[in-house]
Amino acid sequence: MFAIKQARKFIENRPEDPQTLILTHLVLALQDEKPFELSRLYELDQRLFDIALDIVKEWRLDRHYAKKEKLLGVIQQRTEETAR
Repeated sequence: MFAIKQARKFIENRPEDPQTLILTHLVLALQDEKPFELSRLYELDQRLFDIALDIVKEWRLDRHYAKKEKLLGVIQQRTEETAR
């Protein structure tokens, strides 16, 4: 979650920066599972471009963890049902 934290700090500290809007749209698109025009990332400076790519990586990894937790929840529920 390091990149997400970096993006949050950037957005908080520079709300008027045009790059803030790009990062905001990226995060909202990931959250809502909506399209995001990747070419907008080229408008970011190199540091923020790298952060944006890392956000996508972290977001993807987090989704896998969420699916794993759902799986474990189902398994736990089934285990409890069969133990009764």
